[in-house]
Amino acid sequence: MTEEWYVLIEEDARETERVDGGELQLHRWTLVGTHYIDGGEEQATAAAEDAALHFMPRGLALHARPGDEPARHAFLTQFGAWVVLIRQRTRECHIRVTTAQLVHFREEREAPPKTLKQKLLGAVQAPPPSPKPWTPPTKA
Repeated sequence: MTEEWYVLIEEDARETERVDGGELQLHRWTLVGTHYIDGGEEQATAAAEDAALHFMPRGLALHARPGDEPARHAFLTQFGAWVVLIRQRTRECHIRVTTAQLVHFREEREAPPKTLKQKLLGAVQAPPPSPKPWTPPTKA
């Protein structure tokens, strides 16, 4: 496999849940963009910096007016990831921009459809055992 570099952009997806009469702000990172970079790691690093300085999250873009320019604090971590705080009027958003090398890719593969006989047998037989969870390989 040839070296393929990408810029990954994640947004802080917030959800508000009501629990016992109170509100909880739940945060989780959601991958919103995987951008292939033609070139090597250097080009990906430069593209990641550009994304950190110019990417506009959807939540802010929906409420922006022409000519608006949000406040932006871009932090470069020691591991090369960008963490960016973007504020505009009363809204704010966090994004994380990283570079990544694609090291594995596999297409989805579906099992063939069950025959009528297999469907009927499945209705009367016990379900198959659940797949075992992944565990790290043991040293021999």
